[in-house]
Amino acid sequence: MIGSVNRATSPGRPVGASGEETRRRIIDATCRCVADVGYSQATIREIARMAQVTSATLYHYFPNKAELIKAAVAEMSAMVLPRLTDAVDAGDGVLDKLTAILDECERINRDYPYAAAFERAIRAENARELHLGDSAETGFADLRALIAGVMRQGKRDGALGPDVDVHSASNAVLTLIRGMNEFTTMASASEYHSTLRALKALVRGAMFDYRKLTS
Repeated sequence: MIGSVNRATSPGRPVGASGEETRRRIIDATCRCVADVGYSQATIREIARMAQVTSATLYHYFPNKAELIKAAVAEMSAMVLPRLTDAVDAGDGVLDKLTAILDECERINRDYPYAAAFERAIRAENARELHLGDSAETGFADLRALIAGVMRQGKRDGALGPDVDVHSASNAVLTLIRGMNEFTTMASASEYHSTLRALKALVRGAMFDYRKLTS
């Protein structure tokens, strides 16, 4: 998991820091730098400065920018998916599980406020040019598989409408989650929270007064 950066005043690996700690600091700085200025403007020098290491130290861990970005994408996916999986496992029915996913997404965005902007910056680039290969869509595929599992349970429990298939339902929920992830890059915390509350009401069929809509 990506941890918070220790903002030491001197560059290089801090006294007593392990290689893994330094590597995590570099990846954390990469995510924040790309989120702030975009992939193209995120230079090795600036990432090293934010990580409080020298460029030489950074190159000791990552031979080039492409490998650094690939590691950051993998690290972000490794942080997000277990948390969402645990949230799903803690829920009972399909609505509880979907609500748990949405709530955990809010907590992730609060814990890692740069995560959504980092993902958006990476998606804005051509994955082939970044040399990410299949890793560019790994996190997306894993999230979709998690949601599909919830939808399959919903189908078995009779919670899905008779005309709604698992594939379409999974796509709909995934679109909502990715849309909220994008929304967090432009909304205040209070606006995001109130919008999420309305979205959960929509999922539970409680946003509209259907007595008036059908009268």
